This record gives sequence, structure tokens and C-alpha cells, in this order.
Amino acid sequence: MFEELTNRLQTIFRKLHGYGRLSEKDVRTGLREIRVALLEADVNYKVAKDFIHRIEEKAVGKEVLQGLRPADALVKIVYEELTNLLGRQKVGINFSSIPTIISLVGLQGSGKTTTACKLGLKFKARKPLLVACDFKRPAAYEQLQILSRQTGLDFFEVKEKDLTKLCRSAIESAEEKDNRVVILDTAGRLHIDDELMDELVRIRKKISPSETILVVDGATGQDAVNIASEFDTKLGIDSIILTKLDGDARGGGALSIRAVTGKPIKFVGMGEKVKDLAEFYPDRLASRILGMGDVLSLIEKTEAIYKKEEAKRLETKMRKETLTFDDFLQQLKATKKMGPLEEIIKMIPGMSGKLPLDLKTDEDAIVKVEAIINSMTKEERVKPHIIDGSRRKRIAKGSGTSVKDVNQLLRQFELAKKLMRKLSKGKSPFKIGGFR
Repeated sequence: MFEELTNRLQTIFRKLHGYGRLSEKDVRTGLREIRVALLEADVNYKVAKDFIHRIEEKAVGKEVLQGLRPADALVKIVYEELTNLLGRQKVGINFSSIPTIISLVGLQGSGKTTTACKLGLKFKARKPLLVACDFKRPAAYEQLQILSRQTGLDFFEVKEKDLTKLCRSAIESAEEKDNRVVILDTAGRLHIDDELMDELVRIRKKISPSETILVVDGATGQDAVNIASEFDTKLGIDSIILTKLDGDARGGGALSIRAVTGKPIKFVGMGEKVKDLAEFYPDRLASRILGMGDVLSLIEKTEAIYKKEEAKRLETKMRKETLTFDDFLQQLKATKKMGPLEEIIKMIPGMSGKLPLDLKTDEDAIVKVEAIINSMTKEERVKPHIIDGSRRKRIAKGSGTSVKDVNQLLRQFELAKKLMRKLSKGKSPFKIGGFR
């Protein structure tokens, strides 16, 4: 997500840092390059123009140009304006009405049905009821029904072609069974047409949902902005969920949609799994776009996986340099639960560029590592330095891998121990703090 834009911005800021003092001409040249980077990331032209204009008004002044670190001051201004562009503060769902009725709208293929289930999981404590309102797309009803069963969410087991009656029956059922949230998965089309809008407007007028959320494919860039504008004009939306951002290296849609529609982005889809839906924090995303990491999100992900006692035990082992291969395997499995490793690494400040180690991994790589470690004796896992040539051949044969694979794992284990030791002591082997 945003890799292309992040790399371009980091290159621009490194160049500005190299000047030491900045002239007004240097700032304007840098801002022109930022504007080009935004446009290449598929950011709306007017949004990019206004964004640069606001930065220029603040940056071309005595306070910045005559400061001791003008490039840092410029980065700070860009960060603040980027946060403003994305909406400034996190906005959540308003649960004041019981049941809270959430209507998900959007085009076919945007990910509404999967998002309905993901959203239901987010609010599982409120006992959400999922309602399939799409009877035009083949198997749409069955898809939501299956997802509901897989995740243990309540599903409204009624088929009714009259959508108004269907929604009212679902709401009545929710009131009887104490479902405090009702999520309506409405129909979509391949494009916006009068029939679709008439249907959605009818539901909105008759049911008066607590919130109408547009689910839009964030990877479509400018198309996402245009779709959001049309839905808001013809139907009226309250907020936005952007899906498939994990596959979008440019991110222009996410940067433009809030500014163009004025509607808050509340969640973003970051993968295909039902748990891959994240609350939208404008300040955290701005930080990640600028390559400054996202420490708060990293902490939240870590706390969700590790128990406090376990984290303390691992920290002690790292400080005493007694980390074993069993610990290493445990951490790899935990990291896998947190999401793609590349995304986790990018949350560490200063690590948004190339990974310092060959840490790009997938499920197959974890399986291979596990097989190699399981082929080691108990003593070898605790004292990897005793693993000589003959032991390496035995481990490779027992794990169905090669000696090269075993050698690579042993090297990575030693590098990982050094990295963890430095991080646990509050140091970083990498340059942290942005763009230097």
C-alpha cells in the first residue's frame, strides 16, 4: 500500500535534507516534485493542487526557511496537511440507536458481502445480524450465509423479494433476539444505473438506516472517487469503507476520496481474510505514507497476539541473548497472525523502504522453517552453534530441504537475534526518524 508514493516522497525529502539550508526556490522545486508524485499516484488533480498550495503558504516563510532544520519543518507541515486531507481524526460508527442499522452500498465486485462479514466480526460483542438483500447476483445470499456460519455470526434466514418487507422483518427479528446491530448487504451493479439507485433510495426512505456506508474498491484510484461522488449525489452516503488497499501500490483513491466527498473513511480492507478490516486513523496512515512508521498500530497488533507475561519472558531472553530456535519459531507464527510481514516491518519507523534482512515470507516459508527446526535435536535448538556440516546434512534430509536452506536459516537466526537484542535495549541498527 502506497509503496510507490512513499518511495518517491522519501527520495524528495532526502534530497532536501542534503541542502542543509533551504531557499524559497528549493522549497518550491520540492513541492513541484511532490505534486508530480501525487498525480502519478492517481490523486485527483484538484486535490493535489490544493494540497500543495496549502503547504506552500505555510512553508515559504521565515520560520521554516530560517530555521535550523528547514527540511524537517517542511516534513512536519506535509504530515499535518496529509493528516488533514485524510480527515484529521478517526471517526467510528454511531451506536446510539438500538438496533443500529448499517446499510452497505456499492458496485458489484467492490467487496460488500465480504465486508459485511468483516464488519460483523468487528462488532461481534453487539451480536450483529447479517441480512442478504441482493437477489440479483447469483449465490449472493448463499455467500453471506456461508461466511456467517464460518465466523459464528447471526444470519437472517429469510428470502423475500420485496426488499422493504425483508429489511423490516430483519429489524423486527433483531429486536426480538437482542441483535444490537443489523448489517444490510444490498445489491450492486457493474455500473451505476437508475434501477440500482431507485432500489437503494427506496430502502433508505422506508428503513431510515442509522448509517449508509459506501463500500468502494480503493485500488481503482480515480474511479473510486467518481463512484463515491455519484453515490453521494444520487443516494446520499454517510461514510466510506475502502477495500483492497493491500493490493494498491499508489493509493490515489484513498488520498482523494475524503477531500472530494467530504465523507469520512471509517474502515479499510487490508486483505482477503475475514479479520482483515482495520479502523481508519488519518494520522497513522499519513505517518506510514511518509515512511515514518505506525508504532501505535504495531503495538495494538502485538498486544492482540502476545500475552503480557509471554512478551516479558521473550524480552528477558532477548536481553540475556538466550533466544532459542523454539522461541524463534514461536515468534514467526505470532508474526504471521499479525498479517503480512512486509506490512508489519513498514510500521517500524524508518523501515518503509527495503527490508534490512530477507524477511519477505509467506506460509510456505514458515512451513519450511518449521520443518527445519523440527528436524533439529533439543540440544541443537538451544545451542545452534554446535550444528556442524554433518548435522546440517542430517537436518536438511530430515526436513526435506537443502543444506543451503539450513545455512540460510542459521544465518537469519543470528541476524534476527542481533536485531531483537538492539531493539529490546532501545536502540536501532537502522536509521530511524524519517528521511535521513
